[in-house]
Parts: sequence; structure tokens; C-alpha cells
Amino acid sequence: MLQLSIYSDTQGNADLLHRQLGRTFELRCRGFSRVPDEGPGLYTVIDTSLRDTSHLPELKQWMAKRPKDGKVIFVVDKASRIEEARAFALGATGVVHRPINGRELLSKIWGDFATLAEKGAEFRAESPRAAVAAFDALQNVFSAACMGGRLDAEQINTAGEEMVAQIGAQGLGSWIETVRKHHSQTYQHCLLVTGVAVAFGQHLGVGQTDRLRLSFAGLVHDIGKARIPVSILEKPGPLDASELAVMREHPQLGAEALAAAPGLQPEMLDMVIHHHEYLDGSGYPHGLKAAEIADLVRIMTISDVFGALIEKRSYKPPLSGEAAYQILLDMGPKLDKDLVREFRPIARLGRPA
Repeated sequence: MLQLSIYSDTQGNADLLHRQLGRTFELRCRGFSRVPDEGPGLYTVIDTSLRDTSHLPELKQWMAKRPKDGKVIFVVDKASRIEEARAFALGATGVVHRPINGRELLSKIWGDFATLAEKGAEFRAESPRAAVAAFDALQNVFSAACMGGRLDAEQINTAGEEMVAQIGAQGLGSWIETVRKHHSQTYQHCLLVTGVAVAFGQHLGVGQTDRLRLSFAGLVHDIGKARIPVSILEKPGPLDASELAVMREHPQLGAEALAAAPGLQPEMLDMVIHHHEYLDGSGYPHGLKAAEIADLVRIMTISDVFGALIEKRSYKPPLSGEAAYQILLDMGPKLDKDLVREFRPIARLGRPA
């Protein structure tokens, strides 16, 4: 679980955040006087009056130790422009107002993930019904993880039915052409992977129930990315080592986000946390091997790798289906060789239009 450090003059505010965010973060609550004793963490909240200027030079030096991609959020009075200005002068990455609202604070920490969905109006206007339904379901999935809302399983299943019908009628190529138009790398990837998994299930001859399980799995498999900073998720270039380390936390974060979801099938949790595991034990987060990895996870892993290779990004063109499939072959013992062999027709369907 990610750690959130809170330095506050008021125990009541620390208790309030604990009630609101205790299921999302491991909270470390300290009195403000403890600030000089330890540097800022990846996520830090400072709740103290900035009207008193005596401690500002020391606080400025302390803020200089903020780690790359670290977030330091100051709590200020809503009516005080002076406090807000001083917070940003000190190096705050964001401010929230008193009384503290947990949802507002989360939006500052995660980089306001909701804005990714808000910018999807053009995609919704131009896309077929199934793509819109899947996009709306993803909005619910990410909102549940980011803001602690309820995961709407019925909405996800309905979107899955629409997707299964459309891909069955029009093929994977049409789906890929549609979802590549989405402005967000994160949404585009999730929609691609879900479509690929559904098409793969259809090719394997699985029944309607299992196709819907695959669509559900695809839509929730990256739910943990809602707890990764948007600056990393949507970075217009390759991630560096520290950013990759943060990104690799998303399977565990996804499992934590789904832990409280009522009635969720255990295999969905398994798929969320293990879709980056490889048969040779080189995957993450648990280094599982061979028989420890379930069939659904193996299908989702292949779909996830293929989807990442054919998606369109600002800094690289999408690979053709054939080129992406060759990479799957080159991964050798990491993937289920029988499933990779069966995947060849899907790779051809994934050819750019």
C-alpha cells in the first residue's frame, strides 16, 4: 500500500484524513514540529498556518528534498490568497482548502485523473455504441479506484455484452481503428487490451459467459493505474527508471482497490495483480512460474503485451500486427507457447486499417 505522510498542527485534521483515506493509503501522521527530522516522502500533506513566516525558510529547505515525482500538498484557508501564494512559493505541488476533503486531496495526489475522462467528449461523440459503453465503464472503474467509489459490475457487464456483439459482427480491426482515436494513452490501452482479449476468446471458441469474463477482466485489469500519477501515465515519451518503478506498482495497487468490491470473482483479482507475471518467473510483482499462473491470466498477459505494442503513442507509431506478433514469439518461455500459436490469427486481425 502506498504511504501518505501527514504533518499537521491539529490532530483532528489528521484523524479526518485517516477516516477518509485510511483504506487507500498507509498513513503516517506526525506533528508539524517533526518536519525537520525527516524528508518529504512520495506523497506528503502539510497542514499548518503559513501566516507565521518564522518557519518558512526552514520549510523551503526541507521542500528542496522532495523526491522526483513526489507530491507535497499544503492545506490552506480558502479565503487566504496569501497562504496559497506562500505554499506555491515554497514548492507545493498543489493546495487543498480547509476543511479537508478527501476526494479533493486525492485529485491533487493522482494528478486529477478525472480530467482524462472529461476530455473524451469527442471520442464519445464519434464512436459506436459499444466503444462508448466501454469508455463509460472504464470511467467507473478508474473512479472507483481513484476516489473510493463503488465498482458498478452491472455497467461493466453491459459494456462487455456490447463489445462482444460488435467485435463478433465487425471484427477486431474495426475496434482497434476506433479506440486508437482516444486522446488518452491509458484509456486507449485498456480499450485495446479488452478488445484483443474478447477477440482471442472468440477465436478460441469459448462460450458467451467466458467471453464476458474476458471483457470484464480487460476493463478492470489496469485499475491500479488510477493510483499512478497522471504525469507518469500520460508522459509523452519513454519512462525513466524511477518512473518505471512507480508504474510497476499498479498491479498491487489494483488488487488493493478491488479488495473491498463486493461479489467480485477471485479470478478477477488474480488477473489484476498477476497480468505482468511470466511463465519463466521473470515477471512481477510476485515472480510466479508456470503452473502458478492461471489460464485467464495467461490470456490477459498476451493481450496486454500485444495491445501495448499496437497502440498509438505521441512518441512512437503503432507496430503492425505481424511485427507485434513476432515480439510475442521472441518472448519464448515467458508466454504460453500454445496460446501464442493460437493467437496468430488475432495478430492478423490487428493489422492497421
